[in-house]
Amino acid sequence: MPLPKQRELGIPLLRALKDAGGAAQPRDLYPKLGANFSLTVEEQEERLGSSPTTRKWWNLVQWVRQHLVEAGEIGGSTRGVWKITPKGLACLEERPPRQSPNATVAETTLRDLVEQNREQVRSRLKREISQLTPAGFERFCRVLLQALGFDSVEVTRASADGGIDGFGDFRQGAVRIRSAFQAKRWAADRTVGRPEIDRFRGAIQGEFDHGVFLTTSRFSREAKDTSIKRGAITILLLDGDAIADAMTQHGLGVRTEPVHLYELDDEFFDFEQ
Repeated sequence: MPLPKQRELGIPLLRALKDAGGAAQPRDLYPKLGANFSLTVEEQEERLGSSPTTRKWWNLVQWVRQHLVEAGEIGGSTRGVWKITPKGLACLEERPPRQSPNATVAETTLRDLVEQNREQVRSRLKREISQLTPAGFERFCRVLLQALGFDSVEVTRASADGGIDGFGDFRQGAVRIRSAFQAKRWAADRTVGRPEIDRFRGAIQGEFDHGVFLTTSRFSREAKDTSIKRGAITILLLDGDAIADAMTQHGLGVRTEPVHLYELDDEFFDFEQ
């Protein structure tokens, strides 16, 4: 699920500090806030494309904290510990716990606009690829896999593919792995389940060492669990969201305009440890 907006985080952050006794270390706050917004561990660990060492979730919370410091609702004098101020406590008194959380930071920030644009483009990409014909989607998958590092990608003939829509060489450093792919242009409300993954694995067993299953819809939990099995061929799963993310990352079907956001790395200044 998408990360919350900055304006949605202020009150939950203040409330988390109050519940922690008025102060807490940021490392303890990130997972608590993430759970408040039902973010998975994977979503909390996702990194910025421009800075692979920076977690998107941590970075977002840090920006909200900075706005609250500027508003006088979190103290900014103690490094490594975030403390709620009397003004922050007063703000919570004005907003009952059952009220829908809105951040003290009500203005739309540049970061919010960038994230909003990203989600809009992501939705449009998913809609565009879902409107391709099955044959067109297979050819699209060929281009996508080449962008992801596959070599010599070929699309098989639909009349005799045996459940395999194409194949190529998957590069992992200096190693090349013979890989096959299957493409399912399904409606968004359909789910690719474990049987489809098992059948695909059976179709490539003995001839290929790796598989990629691409779909415009989504995968069930059972499909995800069975995609990696000890002693069996690994199947890489790419659903509509993953495909849209890969397209934006590699510039497929999109044009990018440079927007520079300067960020402070709070951990850099931990010289007292």
